[in-house]
Formats: sequence, C-alpha cells, structure tokens
Amino acid sequence: MGKVISIRGQIVQVEFLDDQPSMNDVLAVEGADHIKMEVYVSSGKNRYYCITFGSTESLKRGAKVTNTSRPISFPVGAEMLGRVLDVFGNPIDFGAPIKNTEFHPIRKRVNFSDSIDTKKEFLETGIKVIDLFAPLMRGSKVGLFGGAGVGKTLLLTEILHNVVTLKKEKSASVFAGVGERSREGLELFEVLSQSGAMANSSLIFGPMGENPAIRFLSAFSAVTLAEYFRDTLKKEVLFFIDNVYRFAQAGNELSTLTNTIPSEDGYQATLESEMANFHERLISTDKGIITTIEAIYVPADDLLDHAVQAIFPYLDSVVVLSRAAYKEGILPAIDIIGSSSGALDPTVVGAKHYDVSIRAKSTLRKAQNLERIVALVGEGELSGGDLLDYKRAKRIKYYMTQRFFVAESQKGTSGKYVPTPTTVADVEAILAGKYDDVPEEKFMFLGSLSEITNAK
Repeated sequence: MGKVISIRGQIVQVEFLDDQPSMNDVLAVEGADHIKMEVYVSSGKNRYYCITFGSTESLKRGAKVTNTSRPISFPVGAEMLGRVLDVFGNPIDFGAPIKNTEFHPIRKRVNFSDSIDTKKEFLETGIKVIDLFAPLMRGSKVGLFGGAGVGKTLLLTEILHNVVTLKKEKSASVFAGVGERSREGLELFEVLSQSGAMANSSLIFGPMGENPAIRFLSAFSAVTLAEYFRDTLKKEVLFFIDNVYRFAQAGNELSTLTNTIPSEDGYQATLESEMANFHERLISTDKGIITTIEAIYVPADDLLDHAVQAIFPYLDSVVVLSRAAYKEGILPAIDIIGSSSGALDPTVVGAKHYDVSIRAKSTLRKAQNLERIVALVGEGELSGGDLLDYKRAKRIKYYMTQRFFVAESQKGTSGKYVPTPTTVADVEAILAGKYDDVPEEKFMFLGSLSEITNAK
C-alpha cells in the first residue's frame, strides 16, 4: 500500500514506505476503481511520479493506492482486425465487445535475439513522385515531414489506401492516431470501410483532445498490436502513425509536469530514449515484416527542430513536403530535391530507374539554381541549353502532380494509380526532349503521358 502525496494535472505523486513498485507498474486507488495510474519516474526516496489515464478531480491527497505489480496491457488477437480502439484496447467503433483473454504489456524491451531481416525489396505505392525519387522498401521506415496544412495526413492516407486496398496483399495494417484530430480518424475509417480494407486493419487512437498520458501511450499500444501480428500471426505488417511529433510533444508535457530539467529547445531530456523505445520495436525479423510510414509535423517549417531531428536516425526514407510547392498548386507538395531514400539503389529499384531518377533530380537542381536569374531578367536571358533544362525541369515537376483516391469526395475527381515502370518511362521521355513541344500546363495532374498522346 502507498498513498497520494500531491496532484498536478495528470501527474500524481505517491509514496511507498515498504515494498517499492517497479517502473511502469499500474496502481489502483482505493475506493475509486475508475482511476488507474502508471509509475512513470522516481521523484525522491520512496516517492514516484505517476501518470493517470482519467480525470483526477475526485482524487485527494492521502488517498491509499495499491500496487497491482502488473504493467498496462493491450488485448491482442486476430479479432482486433477491423476494429477501432483506444489506448487500452476498448472498442470505440460502436461494435461488439472484444472477447479476448490474451493481453500483452505495452512497455517492453526489444528482443534482439530474433534474427533481423535485412532483405531489400521495393514497395510500390502508385504515387509517381515517391516511387521515382524516394522509393519505399518492405521493412523500412519512411518519414513524411511537413509543416501545418501541406498534406502530410492526406499523403499518408493515400499510401495506406494504395498499398493496403489496391494491392490486396496478405497483410495487416495498424494505424496509430497520436495527438491528431478525431475528424481525420473518422475520415480514414470511412475510406478503409468503403474500400474493404478495414477488415485487415486496426486503428488505435489517442486524439488531441485526450490528456498527454493517453496520447503518449497510444503509440506503444499500437506497436504492441503490430508486434503480435508480426510474430504470432506471421503477417506482413504495415504500420502507420500520425503524428510522431505529437508523441514527442506528449512526452514533453509529462516531463514538464514531473519537474524534469529540459534539454535542447526546451524538450524533455529523455526525448532520444523515448524515440528509441518506440522505433526499435518496429523491426522486421525472420518471423515477419513491419513497414513503417510516419507523418511528422515540422513546427514553424523548421527541420532543425530538436524533436524532428531526433526522428531522422531511424528512417530509411525521408519525404519532405514543401510549403512553396503547395502554394504553386503542386500536389502532393513534395520537395523532390530535399527528399531521399536508401532504396534508391540499382540493386533495389533497377539500373534504369536509378539512372532516370538521378538525371531528373540533377535537372531539377539545375533549374532551381536558375530560378534567381529567371526571376530577375526572365527566361529569355538563359542560354539555349539552360533554357531547355529549365523548361524540362518544369515539365517534370508538373508531371509529378497526381489526383488521390482518398480526396475523391472533396475534389470530385478520380484518383490515379501509376505503375513505377510507366513513371520511369515517362520521365525518361521528358528528359530526352520528346515532349518539348507540349505546353507545360498540360502535364498537371496527368496519370501518364499516354493521356497527352491520346488527346492528340
């Protein structure tokens, strides 16, 4: 038995004079079964800061607490597919109660005794700009970086739709909604339900209206379910999280409430270890594959923000969304030059794909360097070769625009899935000058260049 010493928001300080609890043990409050708390960090001799998961209004100093000696656990099993759940595994989709007796702790160390899968295999998304310039690999981690309102969630949802719905693979997808709008979660649920992909998906939400403890732990609950699908059901798992920055932000709020001295940029000193505890569990082993796609909010469009930088070491591919491209009407608003991928290798995507991608990016980089000259004196002052490269780069940039399936209801236009060989061949044709006589605006929101040819 222990007792409550102080209460500050979602942080409760408790004292145990005899048997001491372990980190992450769940404590129950005597006479208030609805209040559960997790031992978070030591606050002094025999004292601990705990994070609570519900309202603390009825909690008082001196209240007795009991150590359950068990960590927070999440229900697992095949019946979790097709469901929308909260951080504790309770259904929030108005469906039938989940009858499950198997629970796994959401906090655990990575089992590095398993053989880690290092095989590199290209994963097609049907999104031209990603497949050509920042290709995905099975079992890799991909980060979608962008500021507010540039299309991170839309892009992530389109990738989920194309990979899970259109490809009809024998896989399971787990979506972690961490600190984002509940409206976006509802829209995702509707898209997956209409496409039939919801049957092979699980959605776990800790939306922005919840307290920081719920938002922080929802990421670990989703990882726990993904691990079960990988290890026990032997499925290929697609793990999506929106938004990793909100996960870091929730940890920062908890750190502030526990009087922890901050580190760089005012973030918690434990930021790196929290990122490691989350990302290192999302690995592919000889039991199964987990491919991770993360949306990362970039505060004030500053990629050097400490929380954003803490995520980079775990990623295989980086997709940067640009506000400048968004203002131009380039959708998806991806900064091609700023994006990169470890999968852009001849041994993974093939020699032709690699060559066309490198040449196209080189042309785009040259055009970017010419932008200042054009802004000052106009295109007419460029040399013949520079003008040709500048115009071809603009055609490539416009060609990379694309209609999305998940935006059909808002835009009133049909989405398009473009196979990678088609994208590679089309960009190669643009670089070769086969479309120099076609006006640049004709390349906007095409599927493939065959649409131009057929129009002729």
